[in-house]
Amino acid sequence: MPIGERQSAFTIRTRKFMTNRLLSRKQFVVDVIHPGRPNIPKGELKQRIATMYDVRDPNCIIVFNFRNHFGGGKSTGFGLIYDSVENAKKFEPKYRLIRHGLLSKTDKSRKQLKERKNRAKKLRGVKKSKADSKKTGKKR
Repeated sequence: MPIGERQSAFTIRTRKFMTNRLLSRKQFVVDVIHPGRPNIPKGELKQRIATMYDVRDPNCIIVFNFRNHFGGGKSTGFGLIYDSVENAKKFEPKYRLIRHGLLSKTDKSRKQLKERKNRAKKLRGVKKSKADSKKTGKKR
């Protein structure tokens, strides 16, 4: 086997596979064995997992929290396969969607963030999450 092929080869094993019907996804622990490589890009992992589990759209797959084992050659992380991209957008945290390219990051100025934070301090419960969209209603 040529050196280039050996370096590009990696093995994926999944453990603790379970179906989470409430969040309409399958979730599992991913073990990646990659001798001769420092790590594997998430895009390659998504493609390989898509072929393993017959997923039509690789955007439904979210992989995260990978840690390299001491000595190299093996990494462990988590994987989620959503039933659809809409479900992924509904249930995944925004930062993870941005990392996987499903959302675009909106740049807000530092002043806007601080004003939103201070408006939210005056509210409780569900209204706190809506502080971004509208003012508190008080006149100054």
